[in-house]
Amino acid sequence: MEKITFKDLGCISYRDAWDLQQSLMDGLIRDKLELRQLAKAGTLPEMTPVRNHQLLFCEHRPVFTLGKSGSADHLLMSAPALEELGFEFFKINRGGDITYHGPGQLVAYPIFDLDGFFSDVHRYVRYLEEVVIRTLSTYGLAGVRSDGFTGVWLEPDGNRPMRKICAIGVHLSRWVTMHGFAFNVNTNLMHFDYIVPCGIADPNKTVTSLQAELGHEVAMDEVKAEVKRHFQEVFGFAWAEAAQNS
Repeated sequence: MEKITFKDLGCISYRDAWDLQQSLMDGLIRDKLELRQLAKAGTLPEMTPVRNHQLLFCEHRPVFTLGKSGSADHLLMSAPALEELGFEFFKINRGGDITYHGPGQLVAYPIFDLDGFFSDVHRYVRYLEEVVIRTLSTYGLAGVRSDGFTGVWLEPDGNRPMRKICAIGVHLSRWVTMHGFAFNVNTNLMHFDYIVPCGIADPNKTVTSLQAELGHEVAMDEVKAEVKRHFQEVFGFAWAEAAQNS
């Protein structure tokens, strides 16, 4: 069984989190290539070293990120306006279009070597969605998938349209993952007005948060515990010792 080290980074700048992800990904890839070289040479150690999988949780200061397949036109603010509001903007290497990160949003960054699980990126994204769907169910909400779109949604309800509560965007190299999902817990949803969220310009689709759906603020530590528990259930791993009290 694979083991995962969990780290809660707290509130961290997007750049620092991105650099950390890249460093951890590079380390996993480097270890994998070294083991392959040892296997070719017939000099593998008797006990194969364990993969150094990581699961990072954090919140970010207000920032917009644009995926490699996205359009800069979906940012509805000028550079001076961004600066005036104190928002950052990054073009990054994940899939997907533009999204927002900020306080009150739980961001999860799995740095997993999928060779330890399964080599299927679509299955991986479905598993990430399933983690959030199961978490929502503990709050009495029925999260769903939407055909043609990644992420987790809530079905139309009365006068409310289809609502996205969790965005997903990932990047893989040699089956090692980075980036992940952004789950709106107590997020300021007004900040999504500055973008075309995920590039979806459809009046019948909008964004929401756990707070908006339940009508009250939700303790972030409580949500983190639920998401962490469902990660373990869905992916079927064990926590490394360092994760036990995190």
